[in-house]
Amino acid sequence: MNLRNLLTVALVVVLVAFGSVAAFAQTKVLRYGMAQADIGGMDPHNAPGTNDKTVIDPMFNGLVRFRPGSANPEYIEPDLAERWEVSNDGLVWTFYLRQGVQFHKGYGELTAEDVVYSLERAKDPQRSAFSSDYVLFSKIEAVDRYTVRITLARPVPAVQVLGVLTDYQGGMIISKKAAEEFGDNFRMNPIGTGPFQFAEYVPRQYVRLVRNEQYFRGTPEIEEIVYRFMPELRSRELAFRAGELDIMEGQREEWWVEDISKVPGTIVDVVGPGEMRTLHFNMSRPPFDDLRVRQAVSYLINRDEIVEIIGPSVTVPAYSPVPPGYMAHTDDVERYDYNPQKAKQLLAEAGYPNGLHIGPVIITEVESLLVPMQIIQEQLAREGVTMDLQVVDHQTFHDRIRQNMSNMVLYGAARFPTPDQYLTQFYHSASTVGKPTAVTNFSHYGSVIPGVDHLIDMARIELNQQRQIEMWQLAQRLITRDAPALPVYVLKLVFVRKDYVDLGYEFESTISLTPQFNERTRLLK
Repeated sequence: MNLRNLLTVALVVVLVAFGSVAAFAQTKVLRYGMAQADIGGMDPHNAPGTNDKTVIDPMFNGLVRFRPGSANPEYIEPDLAERWEVSNDGLVWTFYLRQGVQFHKGYGELTAEDVVYSLERAKDPQRSAFSSDYVLFSKIEAVDRYTVRITLARPVPAVQVLGVLTDYQGGMIISKKAAEEFGDNFRMNPIGTGPFQFAEYVPRQYVRLVRNEQYFRGTPEIEEIVYRFMPELRSRELAFRAGELDIMEGQREEWWVEDISKVPGTIVDVVGPGEMRTLHFNMSRPPFDDLRVRQAVSYLINRDEIVEIIGPSVTVPAYSPVPPGYMAHTDDVERYDYNPQKAKQLLAEAGYPNGLHIGPVIITEVESLLVPMQIIQEQLAREGVTMDLQVVDHQTFHDRIRQNMSNMVLYGAARFPTPDQYLTQFYHSASTVGKPTAVTNFSHYGSVIPGVDHLIDMARIELNQQRQIEMWQLAQRLITRDAPALPVYVLKLVFVRKDYVDLGYEFESTISLTPQFNERTRLLK
């Protein structure tokens, strides 16, 4: 081949390469680095893991929603429902749906039948991880094609009704046709009405969503979202610095936030309400069936040291079963501040004068839970309390703790910011793991010893807000007295994005524990 032909071929290669790069650059793809190795599924009614919620969020709507960028119940607004009415006695709620809303992938128009199916499914403990939120929904019916009527067993405050109908967990509306068609496989074939729809899942690599051209609020600016599974912080950070990621889950530690903030063109979002880290003691077996042991271990955990290590800008100490900042939260509870002398005395009284071994204790490989658990392990070991710590992947962690396989469970959670969901899911006997109605009561509180079921149930239906608050606060005091779990701290959420990523709203807080990507999210480059 002569020189002229070689130059021609080289020019063609350059032009093709340039064209490919230009075409890719023109494709509006948002690349997100997740701190997880994989997901468990994409069925919103069966996705207790934070990593699952991250991917699910852009695909579904609720009857109502939190205003984008906020987790404040005062700003709940219409979503799939244009408006709603409440009967004078507070028992009947009527929702009027938007007309013309389309499900993804040609599954047709959203109707009242889909809403009824979704909420009945969310209420069913056999099909939902959040059934306890809907126990007072006595009847859910379609009045006509675009009208849904919900009848309550008893009147409850409006914020509690709307709270479980938001675009979060069981409140997300799915396609009845798709759910019945896919059955158990719906978890990997999600069909909703959100701004983005499912396109591709490669285990332990990524999930890809594409924009919903028929989204009722308008076609999204972003064409695709690629959620990459990157459990290693170093890998995420290197990819972000190299421009391979546009946004990532950050390390929720102060030193790291300060360091990444120095990278040019970087925005760091540290937002609430955050996840409260609580250490749950499994009271269904020794040694935690003994109150003195639960109290002793609590006294050996040094919150101040944990907060200092992780950083006061991203953590808030917690003492009550209801997180600080939630409605009716109180710190007027029994405190278990660091006191090794008292702990040793209690252990000796319980029959462990020479120390204690706890095992097995299962923990996820996810850093935001693994790191504090390792700190706790070290703190206990200093005083002769050792544990058999077993580190597993995140999905295995969720599976095993729900099979009652761990003697202690360090769990992080955020819920609708009133006490009801938090108290119900973690401390009501019906939510005990192993029961058909199980949610996240890992301590078996209320099942193996008397609990506060009556207070939780009464507060849920109390219309006098002052009495309701008093019941919730009494429940917090009694739970802390019985020590089924030790609240440790609230960990705020940290996300890092390029300065060209415009979320489309002011990012103040997030109930879904992830930045929300919607039709207004843009890449300004």
